[in-house]
Amino acid sequence: MSKQLLMYEKVAPLNKAEHKDWSLKASNDYSFARELNSVPLTAAEFPLAASEYAIVFTGNDEAVMPAVIMGVSSGENLYVDDEQHWKAHYVPAFIRRYPFVFSANDDQSQLLLCIDESFQGFNTEGRGERLFDNEGEQTQYLGHILSFLEDYQTHFRHTQLFCQKLVELELLKPMTASVKVADGSNRNVTGFLGVDRDKLKKLAPETLAELAANDWLELIYVHLHSIRSFGLTMERMLAGQAVGSEPAGDNESAPADA
Repeated sequence: MSKQLLMYEKVAPLNKAEHKDWSLKASNDYSFARELNSVPLTAAEFPLAASEYAIVFTGNDEAVMPAVIMGVSSGENLYVDDEQHWKAHYVPAFIRRYPFVFSANDDQSQLLLCIDESFQGFNTEGRGERLFDNEGEQTQYLGHILSFLEDYQTHFRHTQLFCQKLVELELLKPMTASVKVADGSNRNVTGFLGVDRDKLKKLAPETLAELAANDWLELIYVHLHSIRSFGLTMERMLAGQAVGSEPAGDNESAPADA
């Protein structure tokens, strides 16, 4: 299971036979995400996320996706506080969809709605929102969940096209960031990719026009702006422990758990 899916402990397909009497009581408890130091982000979320997160790219030439950095060490999420609340105004959709998730069937022809049965908000006492009504049909609440996940999948596919274009144009390069903490030592965040500004400036006018027409040029600059704010973001999230940061150049070291 991927690092980002470790928050799902007991994934099972949702069905009205086994879950007919189940309800979901929502809460502000984000303990399920406290060990994630990054999560995927769709392109549609860039404008909302950029002021509170560093938006980077992870992966390789075959599969690149945007992600937001949430910690400077493995297993560290600075956006979940001691009360297990989220410490930013915007919560990435990847997190908001929990405890639901789509999973492809064996031949990849169909997406199945699954749940994390271990989530403490699920109950059979009627607390919160019912998933199925007394006749075994999905409730309006479950319908909204399905619509949200379907929209997420649509945005995910559009984001893949955006990333494929960045790879095609060879605009991504390995990067690292160094954050200085209170004891004077540096924590390096590595294993991510960023857009190369020099290569971006050298693109042909017609290529830049294509990027602009698809709103991808705007996404690139939102990403670059968020990277410039990385130090301030981590400084705030470390609650005064970090005293500064500086971006570094290309980094060919092994990726961190990002």
